[in-house]
Amino acid sequence: MTSRLPRAAQRTAPASLPPHGLPGLDPSFSRLVPAAGRTWHVLDSGPTLDAAGIEPRGTILCVHGNPTWSFLWRSLVRAATEQALAGGTAWRVVAVDQLDMGFSERTGVERDLTLRVGDLADLTDALGLDGRVVTFGHDWGGVISLGWAVDHADQVDAVMLLNTAVHQPETSKIPAPLRLALGKGVLGRATVTTTAFLETTLALAHPALPTEVKEAYRAPYRGADRRGGIGAFVADIPVDETHPSEAERRRVAESIRTLDVPSLLLWGPRDPIFSDRYLDDLLARLVRPDVHRYEGAGHLVAEDVDFASAALTWLDDRFATEPAVAADSARPRPVGPQDAPADPSPSAPPPHRPLWAWLDERRDSDDTALVQMAGASPTVVSWRALSRRVSRLSAGLAASGVTKGDRVSLLVPPGADLTAVLYACLRIGAVVVVADSGLGVKGLTRAVRGAWPHHLIGALPGLTAARALGWPGKRISTEVLPAAAAKALGVDHSLPELASLGAARLQGLPVEPGADDEAAILFTSGSTGPAKGVSYTHAQLAAICGVLTETYGVGPGTGLVAGFAPFALLGPAIGARSVTPDMDVTSPKTLTARAVAEAAREVDATVLFLSPAALANVVATADDLDADERAALGTVTTFLSAGAPVSEGLLERASALLPGATAHTPYGMTEGLLLTDVTLDAIREAGDASSVGGVCVGTPVAGVRVRIAALDDSGHPALDLAETTDAGRTGEICVSAPHLFDHYDRLWSTDRAARRGALAGERWHRTGDVGHLDAAGRVFVEGRLPHVITTADGVVTPVGPEQRVELLAEVARAAVVGVGPAGTQQIVVVAETTTPTDRPALADADLAAEVRRIAGVPIAAVLVVAQLPTDVRHNSKIDRSALSSWAADVLAGGALVAPR
Repeated sequence: MTSRLPRAAQRTAPASLPPHGLPGLDPSFSRLVPAAGRTWHVLDSGPTLDAAGIEPRGTILCVHGNPTWSFLWRSLVRAATEQALAGGTAWRVVAVDQLDMGFSERTGVERDLTLRVGDLADLTDALGLDGRVVTFGHDWGGVISLGWAVDHADQVDAVMLLNTAVHQPETSKIPAPLRLALGKGVLGRATVTTTAFLETTLALAHPALPTEVKEAYRAPYRGADRRGGIGAFVADIPVDETHPSEAERRRVAESIRTLDVPSLLLWGPRDPIFSDRYLDDLLARLVRPDVHRYEGAGHLVAEDVDFASAALTWLDDRFATEPAVAADSARPRPVGPQDAPADPSPSAPPPHRPLWAWLDERRDSDDTALVQMAGASPTVVSWRALSRRVSRLSAGLAASGVTKGDRVSLLVPPGADLTAVLYACLRIGAVVVVADSGLGVKGLTRAVRGAWPHHLIGALPGLTAARALGWPGKRISTEVLPAAAAKALGVDHSLPELASLGAARLQGLPVEPGADDEAAILFTSGSTGPAKGVSYTHAQLAAICGVLTETYGVGPGTGLVAGFAPFALLGPAIGARSVTPDMDVTSPKTLTARAVAEAAREVDATVLFLSPAALANVVATADDLDADERAALGTVTTFLSAGAPVSEGLLERASALLPGATAHTPYGMTEGLLLTDVTLDAIREAGDASSVGGVCVGTPVAGVRVRIAALDDSGHPALDLAETTDAGRTGEICVSAPHLFDHYDRLWSTDRAARRGALAGERWHRTGDVGHLDAAGRVFVEGRLPHVITTADGVVTPVGPEQRVELLAEVARAAVVGVGPAGTQQIVVVAETTTPTDRPALADADLAAEVRRIAGVPIAAVLVVAQLPTDVRHNSKIDRSALSSWAADVLAGGALVAPR
């Protein structure tokens, strides 16, 4: 194959050691290794471990990509060595500079993928790596490391990867930056003659790399004659079937399907080269993958985040209990969740009841199943019609290529279409991805790309956004679109077309999914950071239905009005007739009493569920109701408000509007939708919220256990959950229940942190909320863990002081935040006044004095704003972290602009 690179790429040069003084790189790890007539530069912690008399459990073999070098792995070499010297699990780390790269020998030969995989084998032979090995690759080094792994499968205990790829989908082009670099007349100039390719790569870090780190990456590539390997790597990208490296790439890509070892992928989604499509492909090929996507990180994920700690922690989880073994010993089975003892609970779970069971049982009923309020007049859907449509859509989706395990993103407004397609997907074993529009465009984009669905079903606004923002998935529209519009939006099918297709294929429905199969990925509100995908199995969703029925008596005969759309989707699963009021789901606080009354009338409502913000506006607009509308609300016997703390005063005003209903404010979250419950009467019995230091959310519902991981003086919760049920101790609220979620999607590290400290065989979740139990076992929520304030006098949680400040007539809502260094933070109150202020300002002297008098903690400053920033989904959760940063800036002399 004729070279497209300049002559400088063919020059040879011996290997050398890196210069001293490179940031974070200990020169004692550098060594030169001759192998098969070539000389490599590697970072190797082995001699250091030998000198300390430490026998490593195995070797982590790190392979960089293009245009980096072993400097990429410096933090892992350092961290693994420090861990071993401190008595922790010992791993030898060998980080190579590939030939023609870094400080290894310049061979003058354009090396293709087959040659590079063989080169790495020559090096490991020279190093004598004949024991246990964990490979770790990035970029093109990912493919090479996997090639070595499949060729040495008897030695490999695990594979770890940073952003990389092994397969280019036939339906998409290679990434634009690589197409540009491969362009005629561009390749040599961009990669060898100039530093353009190198500099472009270094610019992909988030945040930007420090100058000294950039200089370290540039160090081995000063001069065109040192950059031949960069150009050769780009030239070696297989762009079609005729490329010399295509056969080897295909061999590696297919062989890893049979590499039966655990794997870890640490991924930066802001990568213009290796996007989430390549992550999805790898997850489908690797046998036992764990993955963590670091929102905000990109191609140089090793620079953007502390990947070394994550990798070593994962290895400890997998292998820490195993003894070191000789090279010729049989490879032990990795330690994993399967090693935990069986659940000690003596009671067997009830038989699994599928979520669509009521649809099957009521397939011949003309009773109302759901009502859609949007439009000129309400649309009533019977159980017969809903069951028939779900069956037809199930068959149609299956016939169109939607298979068990496929992820299907639903960008459909609440109503009949969303309900039907959701149950159709569940019925055929597809995994529904639900990220509501309350997340906003940016949040939705993060969520959809993070889940990387195979299919996307949407109404016109959702499809338009998907096209404009490049959301993944084959597209299905809720309505038949004109041919030109369908083509422009990339739509393959419509729901009416699939229902017609399915009508003739009802006998060919796939086998029903099992209880432990994944059913849904539901996204959190994003109120305390990027929204997280929460995975539920069919059994766990069914358990949620069971606990709702047991706690509130909902089921057949219940008329359910759900002002929080995802809650309404459970209606058919519990046998209730359900309706979502005509509302803007991105702004629950705009829901009116009249809209709720109209919805209640349509289903003879007995149960009403609203977010606190929605409930507040319903109460505020109650005077607009006429006698008939008030009568419609009079059939409600139970109303619930959850999603954020609900004040006793708001519940009392709502009770006056719903005189026949018992007021409940359950506590839960996307990870566990119902954990505790409390009535208005029970709140009164628990005592004044301003005096007990938190909002009472009641006692655990059936099957739920609660423990408190006590906070230390620095605001960190205890790791041990064994003895944390003492009354009055403030800490992180930890819960266990059969209806808890299964795991966070593609967030291995977050999922691990949420489970830490649990007893073997028990499933616990650290909620991130802080609070305490009282002597009666009631749970009191005091705020969020990231919002705990650490003062010189100790830890302060925000909700208690906020509740006391909100007793003032001049204050509508308050947020208590910390400003300054941890351990010496000052407490600041940011108040939303009942008479809205024109612009942010320091509170007047009288209000500030009243706040200081009633708060119960020392207050450094009081600021007033027109509106506190809240989450979009609930319009209730105050973003105290953002307020803390804003207050710090204002008090330091920054501009008095509204907080966001």
